[in-house]
Amino acid sequence: MKYLNAIQKAIDYIEENLDKPLPLTAISAHARMSHWHFQRIFKALTNETLKSYVRSRRIANSIDSLYDKNLSILDVAIASGFESHESYTRAFQKLFGYTPSEYRQRASQALIIKKAKFDQGYLENLHQNLLLEPRIYTSSAKVLVGTKIEVIGIESEQTNIAEKLPALWESFMPRLPEIKHKVEGTCYGIITIEENSESQQKLFYMSCIEVSQLSSIPDSMVSITLPAQQYAEFTHRGQVNTDHFNQTISYIYSSWLLGSNMKHTYGPDVETYGPEFNYQSDDSIVYYAVPIESM
Repeated sequence: MKYLNAIQKAIDYIEENLDKPLPLTAISAHARMSHWHFQRIFKALTNETLKSYVRSRRIANSIDSLYDKNLSILDVAIASGFESHESYTRAFQKLFGYTPSEYRQRASQALIIKKAKFDQGYLENLHQNLLLEPRIYTSSAKVLVGTKIEVIGIESEQTNIAEKLPALWESFMPRLPEIKHKVEGTCYGIITIEENSESQQKLFYMSCIEVSQLSSIPDSMVSITLPAQQYAEFTHRGQVNTDHFNQTISYIYSSWLLGSNMKHTYGPDVETYGPEFNYQSDDSIVYYAVPIESM
């Protein structure tokens, strides 16, 4: 439940600061979690990005001000953290189906958007009839070689994973013969978070294969070393280029990880594509593992 407490603490922090500048990174920092992992867990729980949730809460918090007709719509918009009358109106209309001005005319119909509450009952009902128990194991250190790109994850409103990953794998697989000392039979997808010089977190995906020794790296490829690490590994049956795979990941981050006594180490997540994988088959099996440690 420690994850749930951290998320709820962040929700409370949002509520306390709706009328102030509120960088998204400040929210995750308040929860004492990696910004990227916080956003992913938040999206898995609410099916909403952190940015859109804050925007919704700002709008909800502005409703009382709309009752005061001495304030202009622009006054309310600026006080609610929006840059203009237009951006506030667009967001308000998207959420409620009518404009702030129209709301003033029908203000007797109260609009209430409650802040999220994450508790065990919510988790138990989040994924009814879904049984996903991981294999807990400790992996030895691995050296991997492959192709790496920056991506935007599924917790974002503008994710580009579905667009980028198929092309990445299609370009990587024909180049396997170029990699020396490779361990045949299994490929990996590695998801890492890295910070740039401005302390901004970036998400990267690497299609790769293990090597028994690192003697050389083909042009435009990179290497990564995964340390010995404990993992929780989940089995996904079916194709990976569907929403079902995203649901598997969401289950890991929302139901299992949040309800377990383990925490994510913030190391790389690992997708394993072994002999049971067939991208054309609904019976294909992919293993998705998250690095864990005890709370």
